[in-house]
Amino acid sequence: MKVGLLSGPGKVAVEERPDPAPGPGEVIVELAACGVCGTDLEKAKGSYRATQVIGHEAVGTVAALGPGVSGLSVGARVFAHHHVPCYACPACHAGAYTYCPSYSKTNLDPGGFAEKFRVPAVNVNRGAILPLASAVGWDEGTLIEPAGCALTALRGVGLSPGASVLVLGLGPVGILYARLARTLGAGWIGGADLSSLRRSAAGRRGVDAVADAKNAEKVRQLVQLATNGRGVDLAVVATSASAAVGLGMSLVRRGGTVNLFGLPEAGSHLDEDLQSLYLRGVRVIPSYATTERDLAEVHALLAAKRLEVRDLVSHHLPIDKLPEAFQLASQPEKALRVVVTGPAFGE
Repeated sequence: MKVGLLSGPGKVAVEERPDPAPGPGEVIVELAACGVCGTDLEKAKGSYRATQVIGHEAVGTVAALGPGVSGLSVGARVFAHHHVPCYACPACHAGAYTYCPSYSKTNLDPGGFAEKFRVPAVNVNRGAILPLASAVGWDEGTLIEPAGCALTALRGVGLSPGASVLVLGLGPVGILYARLARTLGAGWIGGADLSSLRRSAAGRRGVDAVADAKNAEKVRQLVQLATNGRGVDLAVVATSASAAVGLGMSLVRRGGTVNLFGLPEAGSHLDEDLQSLYLRGVRVIPSYATTERDLAEVHALLAAKRLEVRDLVSHHLPIDKLPEAFQLASQPEKALRVVVTGPAFGE
């Protein structure tokens, strides 16, 4: 089978490997599609510390079941989540499941960019395989995980009905964040990005006004006009650019919240006037990854057509073109969302 993996700093390759066989409690999935995520691109650049496995937004059909697996059948259409918490540590007992020490140690094998991949028994036992409704297509399925991350973040910040929201970084996940915020009752939603393609996509649905992120003054004017000079209730930093953090903090209202949602650049630092944050009462809340509960809720929203995402997919490339897919996904003026397809895509 074909497998996509990191072959060195900045290099992605496709290799031939034997098909996996399921052990006790394990599931083998034949790939239909897997999105190229921003964290995959960061791993390719050597800028991500947690894991070097690539491909974590995978959907496909069940190809084989190991002994002891119940509730699934061969041929079933599924989404497979790559990380699961232990549900037993202090972080899990506090409800901070994605910060469980073992969370990022679980993964699909050899990753989501493989014609067939193994879902470990620990993932299966903890509910990481989600059967897909017939109304949820493969493209939509690849967006379950990033949309789940956005929903987990929105739960963490406690979005209030009618809240004003500014999303800095309008890549696919930033747009998903905005659309989910709208679905959950946000009032005004603004956004900013360097890419005209992304700004256009954001403006199609869910975002009321957009600005070019290279002109910080234009972004300020956008917020000042929409909030009568007060500042937004929630500023979302959905980009790795550290400068966006400072901009978000300057545009949030007194007592408002800044959500650090995008993966920060490795080695980046926060340089802010702490006394100003203290006196303004600004909350800074990071959010990382998602949970089985939020993935299931996103799936339900997609199945009910309460969340529209299909228009975010701009390109499909087969798995043997994985290096080209990564190259394309790294060019925000050419591609919005790149999906890598496998043998089950036509099923």
